[in-house]
Amino acid sequence: MNNSTTVLHKAAEILENVSPILEDEVICAYVRSFLSQRKLFLDFSRRYGTPVYVFDENVLHQRAEQFTTTFSKEIPGLRSFFAMKSNNHPAVAQSLVEFGLGLDVSSGLELENALATGCQHILFSGPGKTEAELDLAAANSEAVTVLIDSFGELDRLESVSRLRNVVVRAGVRLTTEEKGLWRKFGVPLAQLESFMTMAEDYEHVRLCGLQFHTSWNLTPSSQVSFLIRLGEELAAMKGQRAKSIEFLDIGGGYWPPRGEWLHFSATPQGRITQMVLPEAKGGDRYRYPAEPLEIFAAEISKALRRHIFPYVECQVFTEPGRWLVNDSMHILLTVVDKKAEDLVIVDGGTNIVGWERFETDYFPVINLSNPSFMERDCFIFGSLCTPHDVWGYRYFGEGIEPGDILMIPSQGAYTYSLRQSFIKPLAQAFPL
Repeated sequence: MNNSTTVLHKAAEILENVSPILEDEVICAYVRSFLSQRKLFLDFSRRYGTPVYVFDENVLHQRAEQFTTTFSKEIPGLRSFFAMKSNNHPAVAQSLVEFGLGLDVSSGLELENALATGCQHILFSGPGKTEAELDLAAANSEAVTVLIDSFGELDRLESVSRLRNVVVRAGVRLTTEEKGLWRKFGVPLAQLESFMTMAEDYEHVRLCGLQFHTSWNLTPSSQVSFLIRLGEELAAMKGQRAKSIEFLDIGGGYWPPRGEWLHFSATPQGRITQMVLPEAKGGDRYRYPAEPLEIFAAEISKALRRHIFPYVECQVFTEPGRWLVNDSMHILLTVVDKKAEDLVIVDGGTNIVGWERFETDYFPVINLSNPSFMERDCFIFGSLCTPHDVWGYRYFGEGIEPGDILMIPSQGAYTYSLRQSFIKPLAQAFPL
């Protein structure tokens, strides 16, 4: 057995154990849910043209209702703050504020947009806040809680708040990983008590909360692990200091239950295979499943009761983004050119989603004009002057011709916010 064969066998073993194949039945059921509304989407494309984002407010509210109800059953009094960076369309934030959520912002620009909605419950997080951004938060201290990212930021917040003669409500972000790229965020857990001691000397910052955030959470394990570490730190605090904590923000990063869907080439095993056999494409799609939201709520609640609440009585905050908006926005495109039976060009490029996402991520491309539950091989390219402008390698349909309307579903998270006017104009979003 040669080395190439050995590597391929090893990759196949790992794939079998770690990366389950995305079953055809699962994909077809998903496609069916959109084809049941086919006429509605086709009418939308005629009304607004393409490329275009379809914003479905009903789905957004369904997700918000499911999220808040599920977590509130396990953690009474929990308050949710929508992470605006996941989708910065003004109608999304406005809709969720009217639903009853607060907003989580990470820049002065997002803070301005959040204030424009009339929201009275805003968290301002993120590293490297400028004095101008902190001053904007201080000027709106009735609505804004600042999640301080460093000792230096604490000092700067005190300075701008003193000049305005206001007291700003604040929390401190805690670093979840003290090594690597994620150490850019927050204060190391070992320095928490020193940070709280420093804050006690400031008259214009009322430090009364803690925050941490883990991302890409397919399971609640990272959140639970940090809650255990945080509980140990709280247990060791001197005197009554822990009693000053009024809220604990457990961040967001919840992955939708569908999980992550990838092309074979994007899996670790696929990358290994292609190093040995560059021509290997791998026809199957793979999925990394996510735990249901009920599991997140139950496991996090259990960790809070066991490791946090014995030491502090506080309200719990959370910052869902992707979980809320992922399924509330879709993209419609029109085929403008058919260059071969297995290659078409559409009128929108991947500047609509901000990066070459679909070389790695798999989403079904649905031909609304000529539908079928049969998925056929075909390169679906955008119209940008780059070969990486790929929407997919297959489509669901009987055939595909110029003028056909294609749908890329569930593009509400980290697409509209990342769109860029690279070569082609920005696409617009309209309500369904």
